Amino acid sequence: MTSAYPQDWPAMVVEGRVPRALWSEIEGLLTAAEESDGNPSLSEQTTVLMRSPETRSEEILTVAVHALDDTSGSSAPEDLAGVAAIAFQPDGSGVVELAVHPTYRNQGVGVRLIEAIRELRGPDGDLELTAWSHGNHEAAAELAAMYGYTPLRELWKMVLVRHAEGPAPTLPEGVRIRTFEPGLDEEAWLAANHAAFAHHPEQGALRRSDLEARMAEPWFDPEGFFLAVDDDDSILGFHWTKVHPAHGEHRAVGEVYVVGVVPSAQGRGLGLALTRVGIDYLHGKGLKTVMLYTDADNEAAVALYRKLGFTLWDKDVLYGPAAPTTV
Repeated sequence: MTSAYPQDWPAMVVEGRVPRALWSEIEGLLTAAEESDGNPSLSEQTTVLMRSPETRSEEILTVAVHALDDTSGSSAPEDLAGVAAIAFQPDGSGVVELAVHPTYRNQGVGVRLIEAIRELRGPDGDLELTAWSHGNHEAAAELAAMYGYTPLRELWKMVLVRHAEGPAPTLPEGVRIRTFEPGLDEEAWLAANHAAFAHHPEQGALRRSDLEARMAEPWFDPEGFFLAVDDDDSILGFHWTKVHPAHGEHRAVGEVYVVGVVPSAQGRGLGLALTRVGIDYLHGKGLKTVMLYTDADNEAAVALYRKLGFTLWDKDVLYGPAAPTTV
């Protein structure tokens, strides 16, 4: 049982890859938080950076706060109460995400994490920081408001529950679909992904190490990674699906993980066809529910997904300073 206040709890700071022992603690915290919230607290790319041996020290900074038990007089650190990560962008800005263990919520741990970040910034106090709230829980909105942050961007989570099969997807002439071949398609897919998402701050910046980290995950299955290619086998578009296994009270869910079409192949209905192929694949695996993420202001994508039967389920919100002031 803890009796010390969160502002007295020690903060551990790690630049770059998180040591395995600490990652084991963080992984346990993230699992508990997701079981409680129904949403992951940290983005997939953030956890990839935290674990990857190729992560450079300047790419991510992690702050871990352990609860302090002073009931025995030893003031020994106990459980991991909260963790925050700052993923640094190429332009020097940073994106903050944080998670608090359900056992230690409503005790000021979120504030302790933010104050630890403020202490670390020192002479770089004018560094622009934004912060993601996955699921936009009330406590996160209150914490953002406390530091003068307001919503900047909404990432919608949309869901589809299919009751009947639709018509078979129609491909443009000269286009066929095959599945991704590990060991052969990595560089070609990265080039196609970069072209399709040149405007996107996260997806378009994926590197070979990022791709390989995802391919090493238990959920990766090349049979659910579809490529639309032309007669020369050049990649025109792709639909990478993902399966989230059942956990706790949450049933297994399929995901339209990423759909992209290179600029030269856009406007031919390829995005719709690829999306349908992936959805059919997921439903064929017995997954009744399929979800996806899309930017709320991407009107074309939202219209496409609504046409397919997706509806708004939840949202992530990116917060940033309401005025040019520091955190």
